[in-house]
Amino acid sequence: MHTISRDRVRQLSRSRIYKEYEEAFRGATGLPLALTSVEKIGLALQGDVNEGVFCQVMAKSSRSCAACLEVQERLEEQGQDSPVSIRCFAGLYDTVVPVRIGQQVLGFLRTGQVRTDAPTETEFRRVTHQLIEWGLNVNLSELREAFFASKVLTSDQYSAMLRLLRVFAEHLGSVSNQVLVSETHAENPMITRAKDFIAKNQAEEISLKDVARAINTSTFYFCKMFKKATGLTFTEYLGRTRVERAKNLLLNPNLRVSEIAFEVGFQSLSQFNRVFKTVAGSAPTEYREKLPRRSS
Repeated sequence: MHTISRDRVRQLSRSRIYKEYEEAFRGATGLPLALTSVEKIGLALQGDVNEGVFCQVMAKSSRSCAACLEVQERLEEQGQDSPVSIRCFAGLYDTVVPVRIGQQVLGFLRTGQVRTDAPTETEFRRVTHQLIEWGLNVNLSELREAFFASKVLTSDQYSAMLRLLRVFAEHLGSVSNQVLVSETHAENPMITRAKDFIAKNQAEEISLKDVARAINTSTFYFCKMFKKATGLTFTEYLGRTRVERAKNLLLNPNLRVSEIAFEVGFQSLSQFNRVFKTVAGSAPTEYREKLPRRSS
Protein backbone atom coordinates (compact mmCIF):
# COMPACT_ATOMS: atom_id res chain seq x y z
CA MET A 1 0.00 0.00 0.00
CA HIS A 2 1.28 3.43 -0.95
CA THR A 3 1.72 5.73 2.02
CA ILE A 4 2.63 9.36 2.38
CA SER A 5 5.66 10.19 4.44
CA ARG A 6 5.68 11.30 8.03
CA ASP A 7 7.12 14.64 6.93
CA ARG A 8 3.99 15.42 4.96
CA VAL A 9 1.71 14.45 7.85
CA ARG A 10 3.80 16.61 10.16
CA GLN A 11 3.46 19.52 7.74
CA LEU A 12 -0.31 19.10 7.57
CA SER A 13 -0.60 18.86 11.36
CA ARG A 14 1.09 22.29 11.59
CA SER A 15 -1.36 23.87 9.15
CA ARG A 16 -3.84 26.52 10.24
CA ILE A 17 -6.90 24.47 9.26
CA TYR A 18 -5.82 21.50 11.37
CA LYS A 19 -4.85 23.63 14.36
CA GLU A 20 -8.20 25.42 14.34
CA TYR A 21 -10.16 22.20 14.19
CA GLU A 22 -8.02 20.54 16.84
CA GLU A 23 -8.64 23.43 19.23
CA ALA A 24 -12.40 23.35 18.56
CA PHE A 25 -12.58 19.56 18.96
CA ARG A 26 -10.67 19.55 22.24
CA GLY A 27 -12.74 22.42 23.61
CA ALA A 28 -16.06 20.80 22.67
CA THR A 29 -15.31 17.23 23.77
CA GLY A 30 -12.48 17.37 26.29
CA LEU A 31 -10.94 14.43 24.44
CA PRO A 32 -7.41 14.03 23.07
CA LEU A 33 -6.80 14.28 19.32
CA ALA A 34 -3.82 13.45 17.13
CA LEU A 35 -3.07 13.26 13.43
CA THR A 36 -0.57 10.49 12.76
CA SER A 37 0.98 8.93 9.68
CA VAL A 38 0.23 5.34 8.77
CA GLU A 39 3.86 4.47 9.49
CA LYS A 40 3.66 5.63 13.10
CA ILE A 41 3.44 2.82 15.62
CA GLY A 42 2.96 3.75 19.24
CA LEU A 43 0.64 5.38 21.73
CA ALA A 44 -0.19 8.57 19.86
CA LEU A 45 -2.38 9.98 22.65
CA GLN A 46 0.10 9.32 25.45
CA GLY A 47 1.17 12.59 27.04
CA ASP A 48 -1.65 14.50 25.35
CA VAL A 49 -2.97 17.40 27.40
CA ASN A 50 -6.39 15.70 27.35
CA GLU A 51 -5.09 12.19 28.04
CA GLY A 52 -7.47 10.19 30.24
CA VAL A 53 -6.42 9.81 33.87
CA PHE A 54 -6.84 6.03 33.79
CA CYS A 55 -4.60 5.80 30.72
CA GLN A 56 -2.01 7.92 32.52
CA VAL A 57 -1.95 5.37 35.35
CA MET A 58 -1.74 2.48 32.89
CA ALA A 59 1.22 4.13 31.14
CA LYS A 60 3.31 3.45 34.25
CA SER A 61 3.34 -0.26 33.42
CA SER A 62 4.93 -1.79 30.34
CA ARG A 63 2.44 -4.70 30.34
CA SER A 64 -0.62 -2.47 30.27
CA CYS A 65 1.07 -0.33 27.61
CA ALA A 66 1.48 -3.50 25.56
CA ALA A 67 -2.26 -4.09 25.80
CA CYS A 68 -2.86 -0.54 24.56
CA LEU A 69 -0.44 -1.06 21.68
CA GLU A 70 -2.35 -4.16 20.64
CA VAL A 71 -5.50 -2.05 20.41
CA GLN A 72 -3.68 0.57 18.32
CA GLU A 73 -2.36 -2.05 15.92
CA ARG A 74 -5.85 -3.49 15.47
CA LEU A 75 -7.21 -0.01 14.82
CA GLU A 76 -4.61 0.63 12.11
CA GLU A 77 -5.27 -2.72 10.46
CA GLN A 78 -9.05 -2.29 10.44
CA GLY A 79 -9.20 1.47 9.85
CA GLN A 80 -7.77 1.70 6.33
CA ASP A 81 -11.15 2.12 4.66
CA SER A 82 -13.47 3.60 7.28
CA PRO A 83 -13.58 4.81 10.91
CA VAL A 84 -13.10 2.10 13.52
CA SER A 85 -13.62 2.07 17.29
CA ILE A 86 -12.29 -0.64 19.59
CA ARG A 87 -13.00 -1.09 23.28
CA CYS A 88 -10.03 -1.98 25.47
CA PHE A 89 -9.96 -4.33 28.46
CA ALA A 90 -10.84 -1.41 30.77
CA GLY A 91 -13.96 -0.45 28.83
CA LEU A 92 -12.50 2.61 27.12
CA TYR A 93 -13.00 3.22 23.41
CA ASP A 94 -10.24 4.35 21.05
CA THR A 95 -11.03 5.43 17.49
CA VAL A 96 -9.18 6.06 14.24
CA VAL A 97 -10.60 7.88 11.23
CA PRO A 98 -8.59 7.55 7.99
CA VAL A 99 -7.55 10.72 6.15
CA ARG A 100 -7.00 10.27 2.44
CA ILE A 101 -5.30 12.22 -0.30
CA GLY A 102 -6.82 10.88 -3.46
CA GLN A 103 -6.45 7.11 -3.37
CA GLN A 104 -3.74 7.15 -0.73
CA VAL A 105 -4.16 6.91 3.02
CA LEU A 106 -2.41 9.95 4.41
CA GLY A 107 -2.81 9.01 8.04
CA PHE A 108 -5.31 8.79 10.87
CA LEU A 109 -7.20 11.14 13.13
CA ARG A 110 -7.00 9.46 16.53
CA THR A 111 -9.12 10.05 19.60
CA GLY A 112 -10.70 8.07 22.39
CA GLN A 113 -9.93 7.05 25.97
CA VAL A 114 -13.63 7.47 26.62
CA ARG A 115 -16.49 5.29 27.88
CA THR A 116 -20.06 5.13 26.64
CA ASP A 117 -21.38 3.88 29.98
CA ALA A 118 -20.66 4.74 33.58
CA PRO A 119 -17.95 2.66 35.29
CA THR A 120 -19.20 0.17 37.90
CA GLU A 121 -17.77 -1.61 40.92
CA THR A 122 -18.18 -4.97 39.18
CA GLU A 123 -16.16 -3.80 36.21
CA PHE A 124 -13.53 -2.23 38.44
CA ARG A 125 -13.03 -5.58 40.19
CA ARG A 126 -12.71 -7.33 36.83
CA VAL A 127 -10.13 -4.81 35.60
CA THR A 128 -8.19 -5.06 38.86
CA HIS A 129 -8.17 -8.86 38.62
CA GLN A 130 -6.84 -8.63 35.06
CA LEU A 131 -4.03 -6.29 36.07
CA ILE A 132 -3.04 -8.56 38.96
CA GLU A 133 -3.00 -11.54 36.59
CA TRP A 134 -0.57 -9.59 34.44
CA GLY A 135 1.65 -9.24 37.48
CA LEU A 136 1.16 -5.51 37.96
CA ASN A 137 1.83 -4.08 41.39
CA VAL A 138 -1.12 -1.70 41.44
CA ASN A 139 -2.02 1.01 43.90
CA LEU A 140 -5.72 0.22 44.34
CA SER A 141 -6.59 3.63 45.71
CA GLU A 142 -4.95 5.44 42.78
CA LEU A 143 -6.39 2.94 40.31
CA ARG A 144 -9.93 3.31 41.68
CA GLU A 145 -9.80 7.10 41.55
CA ALA A 146 -8.55 7.05 37.96
CA PHE A 147 -11.01 4.37 36.83
CA PHE A 148 -14.07 6.20 38.11
CA ALA A 149 -12.77 9.51 36.73
CA SER A 150 -12.87 8.13 33.17
CA LYS A 151 -14.47 10.42 30.60
CA VAL A 152 -18.02 9.28 29.77
CA LEU A 153 -20.11 10.17 26.72
CA THR A 154 -23.44 8.62 25.81
CA SER A 155 -23.49 6.36 22.77
CA ASP A 156 -25.33 9.08 20.84
CA GLN A 157 -22.79 11.71 21.87
CA TYR A 158 -19.89 9.49 20.83
CA SER A 159 -21.53 8.69 17.49
CA ALA A 160 -22.09 12.40 16.85
CA MET A 161 -18.46 13.11 17.72
CA LEU A 162 -17.33 10.44 15.25
CA ARG A 163 -19.48 11.96 12.52
CA LEU A 164 -17.74 15.28 13.08
CA LEU A 165 -14.35 13.58 12.85
CA ARG A 166 -15.37 11.83 9.64
CA VAL A 167 -16.47 15.12 8.07
CA PHE A 168 -13.23 16.78 9.13
CA ALA A 169 -11.14 13.89 7.81
CA GLU A 170 -12.84 14.22 4.41
CA HIS A 171 -12.33 17.99 4.39
CA LEU A 172 -8.73 17.68 5.54
CA GLY A 173 -8.08 15.18 2.78
CA SER A 174 -9.67 17.42 0.15
CA VAL A 175 -7.61 20.49 1.08
CA SER A 176 -4.42 18.68 2.10
CA ASN A 177 -2.89 18.83 -1.37
CA GLN A 178 -3.38 22.59 -1.44
CA VAL A 179 -1.81 22.84 2.03
CA LEU A 180 1.14 20.68 1.01
CA VAL A 181 1.96 22.76 -2.06
CA SER A 182 1.39 26.19 -0.48
CA GLU A 183 2.54 25.99 3.14
CA THR A 184 5.58 28.28 3.53
CA HIS A 185 5.83 29.28 7.19
CA ALA A 186 9.36 29.15 8.65
CA GLU A 187 10.58 27.93 5.29
CA ASN A 188 14.12 27.90 3.95
CA PRO A 189 14.39 30.82 1.46
CA MET A 190 15.88 28.44 -1.10
CA ILE A 191 12.74 26.30 -0.94
CA THR A 192 10.52 29.37 -1.24
CA ARG A 193 12.41 30.48 -4.37
CA ALA A 194 12.10 26.99 -5.81
CA LYS A 195 8.34 26.96 -5.20
CA ASP A 196 8.01 30.38 -6.82
CA PHE A 197 9.93 29.19 -9.88
CA ILE A 198 7.76 26.08 -10.14
CA ALA A 199 4.56 28.12 -9.78
CA LYS A 200 5.61 30.50 -12.56
CA ASN A 201 6.78 27.76 -14.91
CA GLN A 202 4.55 24.79 -14.06
CA ALA A 203 2.90 24.93 -17.49
CA GLU A 204 6.29 24.40 -19.14
CA GLU A 205 8.32 21.21 -19.46
CA ILE A 206 10.61 21.94 -16.51
CA SER A 207 13.04 19.52 -14.90
CA LEU A 208 14.79 19.12 -11.57
CA LYS A 209 17.93 20.49 -13.21
CA ASP A 210 16.04 23.61 -14.38
CA VAL A 211 14.86 24.43 -10.87
CA ALA A 212 18.26 23.77 -9.27
CA ARG A 213 19.91 26.04 -11.84
CA ALA A 214 17.32 28.77 -11.22
CA ILE A 215 18.08 28.86 -7.50
CA ASN A 216 21.82 28.43 -8.02
CA THR A 217 22.42 25.10 -6.32
CA SER A 218 23.27 21.52 -7.29
CA THR A 219 20.53 19.09 -8.24
CA PHE A 220 21.64 16.68 -5.50
CA TYR A 221 21.48 19.30 -2.74
CA PHE A 222 18.21 20.75 -4.00
CA CYS A 223 16.60 17.32 -4.27
CA LYS A 224 17.65 16.45 -0.71
CA MET A 225 16.55 19.77 0.83
CA PHE A 226 13.28 19.96 -1.10
CA LYS A 227 12.20 16.49 0.01
CA LYS A 228 13.13 17.28 3.59
CA ALA A 229 11.18 20.56 3.58
CA THR A 230 8.04 19.44 1.76
CA GLY A 231 7.91 15.68 2.21
CA LEU A 232 7.57 15.49 -1.59
CA THR A 233 9.94 14.76 -4.40
CA PHE A 234 10.24 17.44 -7.07
CA THR A 235 8.17 15.32 -9.47
CA GLU A 236 5.42 14.77 -6.90
CA TYR A 237 5.31 18.45 -6.01
CA LEU A 238 5.21 19.56 -9.66
CA GLY A 239 2.40 17.09 -10.34
CA ARG A 240 0.37 18.33 -7.39
CA THR A 241 0.92 21.96 -8.38
CA ARG A 242 -0.36 21.20 -11.87
CA VAL A 243 -3.36 19.32 -10.48
CA GLU A 244 -4.33 22.30 -8.30
CA ARG A 245 -4.27 24.52 -11.39
CA ALA A 246 -6.27 21.92 -13.32
CA LYS A 247 -8.94 21.83 -10.63
CA ASN A 248 -9.63 25.51 -11.23
CA LEU A 249 -9.73 25.11 -15.01
CA LEU A 250 -12.13 22.17 -14.73
CA LEU A 251 -14.73 24.61 -13.41
CA ASN A 252 -14.99 26.00 -16.93
CA PRO A 253 -17.24 23.68 -19.00
CA ASN A 254 -16.00 25.25 -22.24
CA LEU A 255 -12.52 23.76 -21.79
CA ARG A 256 -11.93 20.16 -22.83
CA VAL A 257 -10.03 17.90 -20.46
CA SER A 258 -7.32 17.44 -23.07
CA GLU A 259 -6.90 21.22 -23.37
CA ILE A 260 -6.57 21.53 -19.62
CA ALA A 261 -3.99 18.75 -19.48
CA PHE A 262 -1.63 20.55 -21.85
CA GLU A 263 -2.47 23.98 -20.42
CA VAL A 264 -1.15 23.00 -16.98
CA GLY A 265 1.97 21.32 -18.31
CA PHE A 266 1.27 17.62 -18.78
CA GLN A 267 2.77 16.11 -21.90
CA SER A 268 0.01 13.57 -22.50
CA LEU A 269 -3.61 13.03 -21.55
CA SER A 270 -2.86 9.62 -20.06
CA GLN A 271 -0.21 11.14 -17.78
CA PHE A 272 -2.66 13.85 -16.72
CA ASN A 273 -5.39 11.31 -15.94
CA ARG A 274 -3.00 9.13 -13.96
CA VAL A 275 -1.52 11.92 -11.83
CA PHE A 276 -4.87 13.64 -11.32
CA LYS A 277 -6.52 10.44 -10.09
CA THR A 278 -3.63 9.72 -7.73
CA VAL A 279 -3.84 13.20 -6.22
CA ALA A 280 -7.57 13.90 -6.29
CA GLY A 281 -8.95 10.39 -5.96
CA SER A 282 -10.97 10.48 -9.18
CA ALA A 283 -10.44 11.05 -12.89
CA PRO A 284 -10.67 14.65 -14.16
CA THR A 285 -14.06 14.05 -15.83
CA GLU A 286 -15.48 12.52 -12.64
CA TYR A 287 -14.06 15.37 -10.57
CA ARG A 288 -15.62 17.93 -12.92
CA GLU A 289 -19.06 16.35 -12.58
CA LYS A 290 -19.06 17.05 -8.85
CA LEU A 291 -18.17 20.74 -9.20
CA PRO A 292 -20.30 23.84 -9.76
CA ARG A 293 -19.74 25.21 -13.23
CA ARG A 294 -19.06 28.66 -14.58
CA SER A 295 -18.94 30.07 -18.05
CA SER A 296 -15.76 31.54 -19.47
